[in-house]
Amino acid sequence: MQMTKKGTETMVGLFVVLGMLGLAFLSLKAANLGSFDGGQTYSVQARFDNVGGLKVRAPVRAAGVTVGRVKQISLDPKTYQGLVSLEIKSLYLFPKDSSMKILTAGLLGDQYLGIEPGADEQNLVPGQVVTQTQSAVVLENLIGQVLFNRAAESGSDVPAKP
Repeated sequence: MQMTKKGTETMVGLFVVLGMLGLAFLSLKAANLGSFDGGQTYSVQARFDNVGGLKVRAPVRAAGVTVGRVKQISLDPKTYQGLVSLEIKSLYLFPKDSSMKILTAGLLGDQYLGIEPGADEQNLVPGQVVTQTQSAVVLENLIGQVLFNRAAESGSDVPAKP
């Protein structure tokens, strides 16, 4: 049984539409837009000396579970620190002495914000600023430190510049 020209065009059109839907799905996954349902959230802020490559909409995770998203990243004009605003699902209440650190997924993956719960009996409240933070580890700085330390170890072998 042969397909007519109209049937072939319909199949090609259907294939193109499915391909476009697949690309849209992959784009949403790559941009982290499809995996966080708004719902009820509360906002907190954290200050970091270096936010590295952290991006808006990056996941906020506790024990590997996504509990929120980074809402905004700005520079505090008074302290010159990175000020990260984040939205946490209201379902998850963290002690007010919790700490946050910027982590990397894999060796060269995207960065995300990790929350380590504290032990305080009172919880974070909307608008609170978390002060116990650990900045992003910048790979270039680590490499520079290793090279500097190696050069310092073999410093006696290096002739002085005239």
